[in-house]
Amino acid sequence: MSVKGLLVMDVDSTLIREEGIDLLGEKAGVGREVADITERAMRGELDFRQALFERVALLKGLPETIFEDVLQEMHFTQGAHDLVETLHARGYKVGLVSGGFHETVDSLAKELGIDYVKANRLEVKDGKLTGRVLGDIVTKETKKNCLEQWAGENGLGLSETVAMGDGANDLPMIQTAGIGIAFCAKPIVKEQAPYQINTADLTQVLAILDDR
Repeated sequence: MSVKGLLVMDVDSTLIREEGIDLLGEKAGVGREVADITERAMRGELDFRQALFERVALLKGLPETIFEDVLQEMHFTQGAHDLVETLHARGYKVGLVSGGFHETVDSLAKELGIDYVKANRLEVKDGKLTGRVLGDIVTKETKKNCLEQWAGENGLGLSETVAMGDGANDLPMIQTAGIGIAFCAKPIVKEQAPYQINTADLTQVLAILDDR
């Protein structure tokens, strides 16, 4: 069956209700400090790459088993399963792009049957987090590039894509997609996104698609 479309979405505060790195920060006893950096980065006040490095450094020393604990505190946003199932039934592919971490995002993606995943990966040595990130950082440019790459792999034009997120680092992909959606988003994102969803229900994406 030919692919009819592609949805690419952010994870933290979009696919799930929480910010994964903030949950890790709470476990490390630096929750308030991490959450403050996250909020400023999502509003576009801080460079995302630098903000990520600062927050990850605060996690140094946490045991790698912490990911299992944090997963228990992550909750899918209402409508997540229905959205993915419906889009798959319509012939869509679904991808996740996250400034969060593969260590938790992969599990979320597996549960939903997600087709593509791009996230950051934390360095672990001797069973503990080193406070560093491995490999390339997922930036706003990375998110946009993933949208373009995955569309191309499926023979789709950008007009046949949907992108959705809540933070400033989601804006380039939101503005590149055929349908760009600010989901319960920060003010800067609402101002610049073509579409808005302001209730925490992911099935509202289907209403936007059906109105087209």
